Amino acid sequence: MNQDTTQHAHTKRNYKPAIIIITIIVNGIVILLSGLPGVENFNAFDITILPMMNAIFNSFTFLFLVGALAAILKKNVTVHRRFIYAAFTSTTLFLVTYVAYHFLSESTPYGGSGFMAGLYYFILITHIVLAAIIVPLALTSVARAWNMENERHRKIARWTMPIWLYVSITGVIVYLMISPYY
Repeated sequence: MNQDTTQHAHTKRNYKPAIIIITIIVNGIVILLSGLPGVENFNAFDITILPMMNAIFNSFTFLFLVGALAAILKKNVTVHRRFIYAAFTSTTLFLVTYVAYHFLSESTPYGGSGFMAGLYYFILITHIVLAAIIVPLALTSVARAWNMENERHRKIARWTMPIWLYVSITGVIVYLMISPYY
């Protein structure tokens, strides 16, 4: 065992069960909500503000991830960690507003046609698939960092970072493309 592994062997935690449970819950809720009709006659507030908040939180996530990437390229682990925690926070806030909107409202159909419809659906489908995949990837990445499994963290982060960047920026693009139809 190398020195890094020896020093931290007693503090390693098995995060796999939590990662699996969180992934199933998050992806399950999103799948469940996609099939619900929404709350009828909800008028406590204008719920179309929620998709805008989703886009804002996705924008922050994207910026925090870019900051995290820049920090780790400069080998500044402390700043990298802070940006990653900020990205998790903004992603969590996104998830809350996303779930609230899709619980309260039925899905909004895209109103465009032709090339723009094809582009929209391509971005939307890749966004949805990769959003489901990013949940366990991001959680595994952070768990490996917490366990000081630096080499394993780097290996998975090479996949996690670009996918998470893609998911966060395409969330904004999807919002910009569908917002005229709310």
